[in-house]
Amino acid sequence: MERRKIAYYGTLGPACCEEEILYQMFLEGMTGIRLNLSHTGLKSCKEWIENVKMAGKRAGITPEFLIDLQGPELRIGVLKDPILLKEGKEYILATEETKTGKDDILVPKDVLQVLTKGQAILLDDGKILLEVCEMCGKTAKAVVKRGGMLQSRKSIALPDRTVPLPVLTKNDLENIRCAKQFGVTAVMLPFVRSRQDILSVRKVLRETGNEHIAIFAKIENLQGVEHIEEIVKEADQIVVARGDLGNAVPLWELPAIQKRLSDQCLKAKKPFMIVTQMLHSMTHSKVPTRAEVSDIFHAILDGASSVMVTGETATGEYPVEVIKYLVRTGNTAMIPENLDKEG
Repeated sequence: MERRKIAYYGTLGPACCEEEILYQMFLEGMTGIRLNLSHTGLKSCKEWIENVKMAGKRAGITPEFLIDLQGPELRIGVLKDPILLKEGKEYILATEETKTGKDDILVPKDVLQVLTKGQAILLDDGKILLEVCEMCGKTAKAVVKRGGMLQSRKSIALPDRTVPLPVLTKNDLENIRCAKQFGVTAVMLPFVRSRQDILSVRKVLRETGNEHIAIFAKIENLQGVEHIEEIVKEADQIVVARGDLGNAVPLWELPAIQKRLSDQCLKAKKPFMIVTQMLHSMTHSKVPTRAEVSDIFHAILDGASSVMVTGETATGEYPVEVIKYLVRTGNTAMIPENLDKEG
């Protein structure tokens, strides 16, 4: 039986946007790169994308190019300055139109409309925890249960609460329209809730002449987990996105959900990717933890067809070293005597 090939993705950002650094990352075995479009657009990153193409050409490969769309994602608004949220202190949650002061936490109107007293609010991938203590008309008041420094455009998650949002944003549609000219090979769709989300994006790809672009469905909430069987049938690849998924459930339940999703993909013979904090410590360290390399090894042993790092290469201090550890650990998992099964 022919051994399956593993794809290794980095994330493009200011720490690795130069051609020489990207070239070194490709030499270490990186096969593709992701661009997070939550805060930017393809046209704004034209120089970075050209550097990726030139670096790939020098390394003798044509890299996969994934764009991570905004999708139905909730984020903090633009703050005048970062806010240090102190435990036990209360803050006003408001929109740009209803804010009362400079320390208000700006949230989308859709969030305020579904809040109730006692609702937990996770910010910045769960690093910060708030609890709503009072509803005040067009604003709300929340107390900090777990503090930290809050910056603009950080993620918002509402455990056990569904916020109705469109599949694609205005910026997503603009980026899809120009995807072909930038060599995009796949779009990553965040917070996929059902097969209908995939079908909606597939329709837009057809209408814009991008039928060749694959759809990577990111499973980041319980709706996606519950509908995984129908999502698997429509998506080209499944992404087990452990960041927001780890906000949707207690962290100790996350490994079991990852295993469930992995097994579902294997059963359907659908490729899947594992992502989030695979080498998080290497954001500021040249060497990963033992737990991190074990995580990569077992993800691939469990059948993952691709693994990806995010902030480790986008903003971290050692992007080349990160790819080195990612690829070498993944390749070790594919040594025949280490293989328990072929995914």
